[in-house]
Amino acid sequence: MTFNDLKLIPQILKALAQENYTTPTPIQEKAIPAVLSGRDLLGCAQTGTGKTAAFSLPIIQLLTEKAGNQSGKRRVRSLILTPTRELAIQIADNIEAYSRFTGLRNVPIVGGVPQKPQEQALAQGADIVIATPGRLIDLINQQHIDLQHVEIVVLDEADRMLDMGFIHDVRRIIGKLPTKRQTLFFSATMPPEIADLVKSLLKDPVKVEITPVSSTAERIQQSVYLVDKENKQKLLNDLMQDRSITSAIVFTRTKHGADRVARGLNKAGVTAQAIHGDKSQNSRQAALNNFKNGTTRALVATDIAARGIDVDELSHVINYNLPNVPETYVHRIGRTGRAGLSGIAISFCEYEEIPYLKAIEKLTGKRVPEVKDHAYPMLNTTKAEPAQNSGARNNGPKPRAEQAKQQPLLQQEQRSKQASRPSAGNQPSNNGGQRSGRNPGQGQRPRPQQPQPR
Repeated sequence: MTFNDLKLIPQILKALAQENYTTPTPIQEKAIPAVLSGRDLLGCAQTGTGKTAAFSLPIIQLLTEKAGNQSGKRRVRSLILTPTRELAIQIADNIEAYSRFTGLRNVPIVGGVPQKPQEQALAQGADIVIATPGRLIDLINQQHIDLQHVEIVVLDEADRMLDMGFIHDVRRIIGKLPTKRQTLFFSATMPPEIADLVKSLLKDPVKVEITPVSSTAERIQQSVYLVDKENKQKLLNDLMQDRSITSAIVFTRTKHGADRVARGLNKAGVTAQAIHGDKSQNSRQAALNNFKNGTTRALVATDIAARGIDVDELSHVINYNLPNVPETYVHRIGRTGRAGLSGIAISFCEYEEIPYLKAIEKLTGKRVPEVKDHAYPMLNTTKAEPAQNSGARNNGPKPRAEQAKQQPLLQQEQRSKQASRPSAGNQPSNNGGQRSGRNPGQGQRPRPQQPQPR
């Protein structure tokens, strides 16, 4: 199937041709006809499936076809809500490209930047507004935007908006919209709160489900290093000396951790920048641009900040900290191995993260292969040594299942030991042997035959 088969108007087809897009992705193939027919849509799809074009192309067509009925100042006829500034800007850029021959005008409304230019842009009139909830609420309260004429509303990455605490704001915004409208709802996961929101907002929706959240792309090579927390930075620095890692997003659990890891990489001679919610919008955009153009090899990010980062040829995803929500792991590693390319996902797992690793393997139904021949093994002498074997030293990690099973008991035994003796004695060295020279990025990635719209 090609985009010509989806009955898109010539203006959109011309724009897609200029972007060298000819073949729709599965979600585009299923969603575009449904939206063009006027139906509400529930899209269960994660990042990288092409969902932006799946909703923006039919919106552009519907608004263009009705443009002849409009007179006077442009009115906001479509509202797209997103959780992050980066994602809003990315969607706005894509819509700008797809609608270049239609005369439609879109305006991104995001926080973290001065509000005045956004007020002026709205005053000039806009057909489509792409907004983050917080800044949009501010503009609504200050009466800088009128949503009474919205015909199509999109909630993108609704589960992430729930995680970020935006659902209350989303409900307030929805209450400002006309009751007669078309609603398009996208979420990678469907927790109970999101399912309730779907029921309250959508009317007889078409459901499109692409790439179940429990699945991971077969073309992504996954591996895990069992490594102590204090050795993670050293291991990461060593891995990044491999020049086959041309670009890597490194995921950390906290903003502070992202800054610390980025500093450690730079000290080791690896160009890296951190991106998270405490950074200014200009700083985040500059870091993203540097990463995309190759000036920076590693982008260290928290999960929330990484939403909206779209890099076509990302070679590696590195989980410096494993996520405590297994679905998040699938979202993270899905950022590599896109558009026909192969990809590599490397995870670091410290002792306390073993339950997270087991949850990931349960969700995906696959064991993540363990890399054992590295210089920084996980030595859990003080954590994993049985009480009856106090004279023996544990020179390597126990099997994962045994570690996870024994963890509560072992921690209790450790507390008893510490209470009964003031000194735990000398600890074994963390040097578990010489590096093997294993190359985590071996193999050439095949080039895609053609690009896909986002």
